[in-house]
Amino acid sequence: MENPRNLSTNSIGFCLLPSELIHRILLNLLIPEILCLKSLNKSLSDLISDQHFVRYYNSRSKSTTWLFVYKKRWHRDAVLHGFSNQSDRWFKLQIVNLLKPLISPGESIYFLTASGDVFLFSSNTRKAVIAVNLSAKTVKRIPPSPLGPRGTSSWRRSGMKLVSGSNSFRFLFAELVENRPVLFVYTSETDKWLSMEARENFAGLPRGFQREDDYIFLNVVNGPYESVVMMAGFESDDAPVVVRPRFEGGGDDEQQLTVGYSWGNVIDRLYVHGDGHMLIIKSNGVGDADTGARMLNGIELWALGSSGGQWERNSKVPSRIMEEIMKPYRVIMGCLERRDGVIRAVLLSNCEVLWDIIWLSYDINRCYWTLIPVPNCNMKGLNMAGIAFSSGLTL
Repeated sequence: MENPRNLSTNSIGFCLLPSELIHRILLNLLIPEILCLKSLNKSLSDLISDQHFVRYYNSRSKSTTWLFVYKKRWHRDAVLHGFSNQSDRWFKLQIVNLLKPLISPGESIYFLTASGDVFLFSSNTRKAVIAVNLSAKTVKRIPPSPLGPRGTSSWRRSGMKLVSGSNSFRFLFAELVENRPVLFVYTSETDKWLSMEARENFAGLPRGFQREDDYIFLNVVNGPYESVVMMAGFESDDAPVVVRPRFEGGGDDEQQLTVGYSWGNVIDRLYVHGDGHMLIIKSNGVGDADTGARMLNGIELWALGSSGGQWERNSKVPSRIMEEIMKPYRVIMGCLERRDGVIRAVLLSNCEVLWDIIWLSYDINRCYWTLIPVPNCNMKGLNMAGIAFSSGLTL
């Protein structure tokens, strides 16, 4: 780390630059970098704290996508690692001090999801959900849902969604209750839960519906031949709708191979769901006799069909990208989101106690795949405790 005296001297020199240039430089920095500058010099602190600068910076930061990985260092502290698609390095966000009022040292917690400045964690010991607001530096325990206290294993990533606003947030999750799909919604403004039973959708999806603008998609059941997907209005309080897309097989051999589901081979495919889409990650199905490692050999993107009655294959990751990401793995997990017409997916794999991260992006309108370069995160061990995308971090 650079000598603090040198940092202070450099910040003074930075302040001597023309104000227009300083503004331009600051607007191209990420929030962790700006906060570091803010703590070094009063002139910079005053500039960064100016409300006109804050509003303009926050309006631009909405387009920045962050990937957050939570790694619990048992009996020591909690570290949230953040990487942006506009940076070339990882940032460490120390959240242990924020969690101290509610979490004992060494307590087992899991990172559930994030939206804007709000991050949700689940405590396995207390069976509670904890909301952390990084911007406001506040932490609170969310009241138990109508289903009662829940441990970390009860939460399914594809069955929940966090939606944050300027001063509030909503946490939604879907579950089967007595074999009926039910939506549970917590609103921070009222500090209360609302539950709604979903109705079956027999007429097909609404004509001309816009997935990311009008609906939130939550996976209730991810079955081998049929899924149960809940559609909740993004702003509406109307009862959610359930669709049951099936894998129909179909025309070509490759499509039939993907959806055939040989149960003896099921370990060779991983399914990552999110926002009305699904990734199917396929391996070579052989495995290394000594390490048990497998090798990625294909990734396909599927989407909910326009009728809601079946999954339809949209695209597959091209060979030029597969050649770069074809690495051995023993354990693999992932998450997927759709926002602003782009599918973002991350795969977190482990081989010989070393974690590797693959970030894929698919532009729906251009039908184009991109591999986002992710620097080495230098994470070892098996105590990975959550991963999620987010956007809209604010000053």
